[in-house]
Amino acid sequence: MNIINIEHIAKIYQVGSEEVHALADVSLKIDKNEYLAIMGPSGSGKSTLMNILGCLDTPTKGLYDFKGQNVSEMSDNELAKIRNREIGFVFQTFNLLPRSDALHNVELPLIYAGVPSYERKERAREALINVGLGDRIHHKPNELSGGQRQRVAVARALVTQPSIILADEPTGNLDSKTGEEIMLLFNEIHKQGNTIILVTHEEYIAKHAARIIRIRDGFIESDERVPERYIPQLKVQEEN
Repeated sequence: MNIINIEHIAKIYQVGSEEVHALADVSLKIDKNEYLAIMGPSGSGKSTLMNILGCLDTPTKGLYDFKGQNVSEMSDNELAKIRNREIGFVFQTFNLLPRSDALHNVELPLIYAGVPSYERKERAREALINVGLGDRIHHKPNELSGGQRQRVAVARALVTQPSIILADEPTGNLDSKTGEEIMLLFNEIHKQGNTIILVTHEEYIAKHAARIIRIRDGFIESDERVPERYIPQLKVQEEN
């Protein structure tokens, strides 16, 4: 079942008197519970595609159907509702509030959604336990390692029970061992039935996904299933 259907989308930015064609002609279908990676060099259009998939931007032309809704022509408020209800974001830089503890950082999307205080605290606590941070609930970001901060960000992405997880270079600020632990966590999240879209420039990270889409010059250069997908078998360990 298609959760995302994009047909012939293009994105053109006006930079002074010049038109920049970030995406030229992209068509793409993504099924529920897929795990795919989007790759491409700098300037290829992968970040623009990520922004459109995440309803952070709209295409200049073409169709974007998300779960049966045409989001191509939605207003900013309508896009914000889709983002808050349907999409969980994980960023390279974590994007945590420095003065708030892990619990409050994870509850933020539920505050915006109008969830009552007791319920959102319980859901945020459960999300943190699920990513191995049950003993770090009241720690602030500066009291956590890089890997733990990214786990908080993953818990925040999951707490709204979104349709898709969109991860933009989620291991970019982590060492290789910690990055591998985060990818193991994504693998567990996928096994629980979540759709994951991973944006990365690292081949070894992309190979965790079951499908790799390569973007170049605003076009899809290739779309392939991963024959030797790397599926780590180690159990997630809580960090000391």
